Amino acid sequence: MVGIDEEGALAAQRSHRVELIEPLLAKHHGRIANTAGDSFLFEFPSAVEAVRCSLAIQDGMAERNHEISADQKIEYRIGINLGDVMADGDDLLGDGVNIAARLEALADAGGVCISQTVLEHVRDRIDVSFDDLGEIQVKNITRPVRVWRWLPTSQTDGLTVLSAAGNETLALPDKPSIAVLPFDNMSGDPEQEYFSDGISEDIITALSKANWLMVIARNSSFTYKGRAVDISQVGKELGVRYVLEGSVRKAGNRIRVTAQLIDTEDNDHLWAERYDRELADIFDLQDEITETITARIDSELRASEIERSRRKPPANLTAWDLYQRGFWHFYRYNAADNASATTLFKQAAEADPDFALAYSGIAYTRYTAVFQGFSKNPQEDIAEGLEVARKAVLLDDKEGFAHFVLGRMLTLSGDGEQAIAELEKSLDINPSFAHAYYGLSLALMWYGRAAEAKAVVETALRLSPRDPLRYGMLTVRANSSLLSGDHQDAVEYMKKAIFERNDTVWQNLLLAAALAGAGQEDEARRAIDALHLNWPDFTLATFETMVPHLHPEYAETYRHLLAKAGLAAK
Repeated sequence: MVGIDEEGALAAQRSHRVELIEPLLAKHHGRIANTAGDSFLFEFPSAVEAVRCSLAIQDGMAERNHEISADQKIEYRIGINLGDVMADGDDLLGDGVNIAARLEALADAGGVCISQTVLEHVRDRIDVSFDDLGEIQVKNITRPVRVWRWLPTSQTDGLTVLSAAGNETLALPDKPSIAVLPFDNMSGDPEQEYFSDGISEDIITALSKANWLMVIARNSSFTYKGRAVDISQVGKELGVRYVLEGSVRKAGNRIRVTAQLIDTEDNDHLWAERYDRELADIFDLQDEITETITARIDSELRASEIERSRRKPPANLTAWDLYQRGFWHFYRYNAADNASATTLFKQAAEADPDFALAYSGIAYTRYTAVFQGFSKNPQEDIAEGLEVARKAVLLDDKEGFAHFVLGRMLTLSGDGEQAIAELEKSLDINPSFAHAYYGLSLALMWYGRAAEAKAVVETALRLSPRDPLRYGMLTVRANSSLLSGDHQDAVEYMKKAIFERNDTVWQNLLLAAALAGAGQEDEARRAIDALHLNWPDFTLATFETMVPHLHPEYAETYRHLLAKAGLAAK
């Protein structure tokens, strides 16, 4: 187009930048690091935000080009890499940038190419398919780069995206620590995926009852699902000395489970075993594996410390299958999957009316519907959730998950004292349950004990450092500081929360409050503007309807700070 109408092309570029690209950059916390001709170099705080922004740009460009003749269209190519960079003023230099530029050249017009490193950070968080182009040798880079491509249609112009790197190495705790990676499904049947996941989850739950053993939470361990992993790197990323990995192969009525325990510091295989059993014995098998691993971690503590830490699941396998399938949907945290999970949990309860966990599952979907804004009738969902959560506890008072879910429902209903008691009971039963610490911290903060909430949520973050709900944990951590008067600390933690996830109403809203408290009122107003991009009618009155049971002093603090940030009263 430039050769045909240079002035028109430049005007179109300015229009795309001002009307489409810059607003999307602001939404996804990116910045323009450099421009050269008709190309840009962007920097983002996370790979997820980089990919989301890039796809939004390409979708927006496709829409803007829809009714434009071919010789008038501008189409971008986008390359995304995650790597170390060197700053030169506002510009960025280094191999991380060079690889992103090479990926841009490999992309189709209107398309996106990403590196393997980026894919590993976004595969479970963005519902988009990428084609594997294999390993490609790119110019001036020593090692080949594994490239993945997202395909639309069309033709040229350059746009390069870089996402800043950063995986923390966590120190080992004082006591033994373990991560149970998701067992591989070797059955060749995707329908059995829930079964191999269920075995891994039950081992995690069973191990978690040993107070002397720190067990990484399921949601962090499962970020490695489907990936070829370096065990030493897993140990560094999760801060654990031991890793359990394994596989499940089902054939007819028989099942084979293999498991091996590895020391992450030297990759030494401490123990390995294969279990061939009739399918009816699967729950005994899970207990057997758990007991053996516990003994291997510290044989000297075996006599006094080994115990069965979790009762067997119900004998009715159909109910158990339905329950596992329900959580497969639940952990996707969207309205459609939450509804599917509700249906499956109800079917599990019908198949086995004494199965306490099925009722807890039903209640948990009611909590999620209300808290995430899926519910069409919050009061009705809270009432139903309380009823089935209490039924679960009556069926099995020793089930920590049942007390956890009841505690969460009570938090929503306004019974703070009882909510805290139920969440503490959950932790008495299962001391490594990260989500119970998170739930307890939120309840403490909600009902006037923000200073106590800080230490509790920090425990949740330590137990599950890669949790999909990390953004929520960081949000509680930030607001425990805000309500204790440390506004700058609150700002820092809210920014971390936004880097993790920024598609709920809470993130920009609470960042605005923290910024206002820290005296950064211009930035606070920008956070309110960002909030209004997705929730244009949100006001102080809206906020008050969302937190009817918030401690009165805290509610007044938020009202004052949000008004200071520019949020309208009505």
